[in-house]
Amino acid sequence: MGRGKIEIKRIENSNNRQVTYSKRRNGIIKKAKEISVLCDAQVSLVIFANSGKMHEYCSPKTPLINILDAYQKQSGNRLWDAKHENLSNEIERIKKENDNMQIELRHLKGEDVQSLHHKELMSIESALENGLACVRQREMEIYRMARENFADKERVLEDENRSLTYQMHHLVMDIEGGEMENGYNYQSQMPFSFRVQPIQPNLQERI
Repeated sequence: MGRGKIEIKRIENSNNRQVTYSKRRNGIIKKAKEISVLCDAQVSLVIFANSGKMHEYCSPKTPLINILDAYQKQSGNRLWDAKHENLSNEIERIKKENDNMQIELRHLKGEDVQSLHHKELMSIESALENGLACVRQREMEIYRMARENFADKERVLEDENRSLTYQMHHLVMDIEGGEMENGYNYQSQMPFSFRVQPIQPNLQERI
């Protein structure tokens, strides 16, 4: 018995619908690959499931944008409005600007300068000298700020040292004053090397 024909209408059962979609999607993509290889045709296939998931196939070495441009020219249908064309032109402008900046950066690094003329080399030299001057100026500013911060910290440490010296001096005075009031001989408790020795007369003078 041959295969019976299937009525082409929406499959109501969600599971059967998903299985059929997967099988037929794979079959269509397979056919698109085969025709692009066998016939050297430019094929672009885009499929969206009812869930919104996208599946696509594009011929090897054939960008999708080229196929769409060819379709637009052949069919006369405009795929891009003025807004999209402006965005596309802006993207191309930014790409070219980025390429030029990459070339200038290589020149500033001293790369690919063999093809440059004398005026172009002088312009690069001037730009490097200006940049070096700005870098040195910023370096001096950082050095000056570091010195000012060091001087401020040094003044703070000197003030703290004077304050501690003053406090220590008064503390010693208070201790000595308290010992004298209590009749405590502070000198007797000091090590021998720190005691004040009485002045002895020269014995030879008496002879």
